[in-house]
Amino acid sequence: MSDIKEKAKYMAETVGNGGKEAVSKTREVVLNVMDQDGNGVIDSADLILMALKVPGIKIRRDDFLQKELYKYCSQDIIDKAILTTPANAGIDRVLINKIADEVIKFERNAVSGISLALGMPGGVAMAATIPADIAQYYGYMIRAAQKLLYLYGFSELDINEDNDVKLDSETLNSLTVCLGVMYGVANANNAIKAMAKALASGVEKQLLNKALTKGTIYPIVKSVAKWFSVRMTKEVFAGFF
Repeated sequence: MSDIKEKAKYMAETVGNGGKEAVSKTREVVLNVMDQDGNGVIDSADLILMALKVPGIKIRRDDFLQKELYKYCSQDIIDKAILTTPANAGIDRVLINKIADEVIKFERNAVSGISLALGMPGGVAMAATIPADIAQYYGYMIRAAQKLLYLYGFSELDINEDNDVKLDSETLNSLTVCLGVMYGVANANNAIKAMAKALASGVEKQLLNKALTKGTIYPIVKSVAKWFSVRMTKEVFAGFF
């Protein structure tokens, strides 16, 4: 988070000057802060990379499954779910969906107290708080995304909570799909169901990764990323400049 805070401080100094030049400069700084992958576009990948720099985002798969399943399943079934997947342990899909809904509700409620700069009045001066607020907000969403993936059969994600977050395409695309599910983006729910079905039927990870990066699921990933790009551009710039 240190790099985000430093850039936010610079942003605050920039906007203090006032005038059109300050507005233009602030817009440039916001873009630079949020464009985490440096491709010139703000989309779901940037939100994920920024959110993963927030402390406490990492979810341990075995701890999560143990905590969520003990209310409904015997320890033998929980152990098998951790060793393989909840579906392979014989846990009914209805129960998995029920827990998934509870996860989304819990994490979305967790961010309700965060004072987001998005869409709030305050003019250019609000720019100083936007990157940190967005990182924190979407940090909670990434926590939920990890939980969804573990419920639907994914192995533990290799996420390092540091200032140099780097993810492989498969992990990034999986998290993108989960963000789409939480926001009701078209076809995202169908994508995660297809991913879960593939894992439950024993499809090799290589084949699923191929579907995520250049196969049947990839177009949905691109669609979700584009949806977030339009949303963030509208809320961050049109909404507050």
